[in-house]
Amino acid sequence: MSKYESSIKQIPYPQETVYDKLSNLENIEKVKDRIPLEQLNEIKDLTFDRDSVSISISPIGTITLRVIEREEPKCIKFETTDSPVPLTLWIQLLPVTDATCKMRLTLKADIPIFLKPMIGNRLQEMIEQVADALAIIPYN
Repeated sequence: MSKYESSIKQIPYPQETVYDKLSNLENIEKVKDRIPLEQLNEIKDLTFDRDSVSISISPIGTITLRVIEREEPKCIKFETTDSPVPLTLWIQLLPVTDATCKMRLTLKADIPIFLKPMIGNRLQEMIEQVADALAIIPYN
């Protein structure tokens, strides 16, 4: 199992506000036009419902992540239901002040050893880009 982590992102909103928005993925659907998809080079066709997100990633294909656990207000865990490679994703939130929090994304992927050199760096870049996008969306 390979592990990829984003850098820690500062978010100018309270931990509970960010958690409330991210824990119901329909909220992200409402602001997806504000997500700078041009930053997410290989990600196309984002679709959301309350508990899942489907992403088309070039050249991997479509990946569907479903929420498997919510630990209010600090963690949301996802697992793939449709993916060529089994993945788990955590969004971790920690308070900094009453009005701000910090976030880190962690991705674990069961990548075959012969594919790791080809897609490992891409996964690291992608997790960083997703964290950047989540850090700048409006949470109010």
